[in-house]
Amino acid sequence: MYPVYTAVFAAAVTGYAPVALARRLARGVPLNLRERLGLRRHERPAAPVGWIHAVSVGEVIAAAPLVEGVRRTWPALPLVVSTVTETGARVVRERFVGLARHRYFPLDFPGAARRVIASIEPAFFVCMETELWPNLLRVLAARGVPTMIANGRLSDRSFQHYRLVRGAMRRVLGDVTVFAMQSDEDARRVIALGAPPERVVVTGNLKHEPLPDPTGAADLWHRLLGLAAGQPVWIAGSTHRGEDDAVLQAHRRALAVRPDLVLVLAPRHPERVSEVMKLVAASGFASVRRSELPTGRGADAPIIVLDTVGELAQLYSIADIVFVGGSLIALGGHNMLEPALRGKPVLFGPHTSNFREAAAMLLSAGGGSVVRDAGALAGELERLLADPALRAQRGAAAREAAASRHGALRTTLDLLARYLHPGATT
Repeated sequence: MYPVYTAVFAAAVTGYAPVALARRLARGVPLNLRERLGLRRHERPAAPVGWIHAVSVGEVIAAAPLVEGVRRTWPALPLVVSTVTETGARVVRERFVGLARHRYFPLDFPGAARRVIASIEPAFFVCMETELWPNLLRVLAARGVPTMIANGRLSDRSFQHYRLVRGAMRRVLGDVTVFAMQSDEDARRVIALGAPPERVVVTGNLKHEPLPDPTGAADLWHRLLGLAAGQPVWIAGSTHRGEDDAVLQAHRRALAVRPDLVLVLAPRHPERVSEVMKLVAASGFASVRRSELPTGRGADAPIIVLDTVGELAQLYSIADIVFVGGSLIALGGHNMLEPALRGKPVLFGPHTSNFREAAAMLLSAGGGSVVRDAGALAGELERLLADPALRAQRGAAAREAAASRHGALRTTLDLLARYLHPGATT
């Protein structure tokens, strides 16, 4: 099974190579190939290291309370946080200064996995949100390194794909020490794929427990964005191609209700910023990039395009209303808990399979609303802008619902202490 997987993986890497090279030449996206093959020299650690893997920005942010929790529990334990993407690496370097070092995750070839693991010397390995890399997990198991899937989830699409190779998955899952899954459904799915039931625990979602915003963050963001006191703001977060038009149509209608309304439009992928800026201009709006603020702000620009990484969650603190993207088109949605925990009424489209439980919870509590198209988004936006009491009621309901699910961090740390790092001094 493993030779076949490695051959298929090699073919996939070869097929993707021209795309990666084109991104490198056109946009300067680094390949980090030497490090991902384990060929870059690193100083060997003096003691075993806790290794947490978070593929990109979203997973890094979700891992932040876990990183801090591990540091509080085992202050002498060195930590490494690995990512696949450059944007994820940037967030690790900025947010975890003094807490953890960054490394790029190895390409899943046996040799690369062995070299990277040998250079890290992990005491344990924690992988955020069910990334399964057979060769890496096999090498870790052979070295006796315990592993955890933390904040584990299996989307509809992932589950269907894994089911096609369920026989092979049983062997891969057998190399994982413990599965800390977000929900009962996620636990059922991973067991159906072959995970030993006794190793599967439902912990809840770490995204219910982000680190608190710094004191005064909302006031600081108002100043950085050049917003007037009391000026209304709505945020369209993590949008994808096919959603920006709907957001701009809704914004045009909402300006009739509040002419001083500002939209912060945050594309999910930073490389789309130029495309979004052109779309905004074609729609007849003035706009400014977040990186140009505060000095670059035009006096009447009603749209700010977020072109920075790792700031969106904190920016939600200044919003009156939030729309979470990836949900008007069939992508499964993005993290609606970040605005909910900041007490904001949350709007999202009908496609929320990646956050099914969170969406259902917010709808049930009255803190979230489904908008199916541009017209529905505009209508809900107008209604909330016109009714401050309704906004406050929905925001409070969203915060209460999200906060009621706390406990995932404590349970995850308990599992880590029991299965991955037993006997360590706390």
